[in-house]
Amino acid sequence: MPVTSDFHLHSSFSGDSDTPMEQMILKGIGLGLTRMCFTEHNDFDYPVTDRETDGFFEVNTDACLCDFLKLREKYADQIALFFGVELGLQPHLAQRNADFVLAHDYDFIIGSSHICHGKDPYYPAFYEGRPQEEAYLEYFESVLENLKVYSSFDVYGHLDYVVRYGPTKDQGYSYEMYREIFDRILSTLIDMGKGIEINTAALARGMREPNPCIGILKRYRALGGEIITVGSDAHEPGQIAHAFDEAARILKECGFDYYTTYAKRTPSFHKL
Repeated sequence: MPVTSDFHLHSSFSGDSDTPMEQMILKGIGLGLTRMCFTEHNDFDYPVTDRETDGFFEVNTDACLCDFLKLREKYADQIALFFGVELGLQPHLAQRNADFVLAHDYDFIIGSSHICHGKDPYYPAFYEGRPQEEAYLEYFESVLENLKVYSSFDVYGHLDYVVRYGPTKDQGYSYEMYREIFDRILSTLIDMGKGIEINTAALARGMREPNPCIGILKRYRALGGEIITVGSDAHEPGQIAHAFDEAARILKECGFDYYTTYAKRTPSFHKL
């Protein structure tokens, strides 16, 4: 397996996972991983729904860190473990997120867009009453809005997350359809010294390509982007390192020779 580091993982410290952290670690060791980074969800001001209550996606960082440090020591001779967070970005949360990050000592921070103008694209209401393309464009424009006001993260997660949940998902979707906004996003990230991730969860869901799609990955590289982490976005053991061989093949196809990991917010590069 050319990629032996999974840098997007959730456990029961995330609202949408029931798996104890130790079970995730044991599975990663069994798969031959050398590094795992837990990036539990923290989405302030997540809209309350029938499924999610207030604070559903806010991690108890102190409790999480306490367990993490014990497990890191317990398995230190078998795998390197890193402490991260997947931070839900919204423009009005810029200062609150900045304060949150400063209060903790993270190895790695994923900035992600789960909420677009008060709605989660996971739900059909985000798409109702308009063409799917319009909904997708609104989401991509919201990413750029976040980048204008917030920078305390290392990579932007699953840049085209919205296509996982649209009415036709990624059918007919491509980088070229949204070239202008994607080029602005990617150029901004590169200018900020930030990276992106290749997230294989879409492949686990039976979609054609990872998030972001291959066209975006190629364009990021062509524009000079070099920082790219690999994450399964696993919420249970069976999803860990899913399709990582395919991810390595795609990265090479897109012009990458290395993938990235982080420790203490500092990137390291590993040959594919």
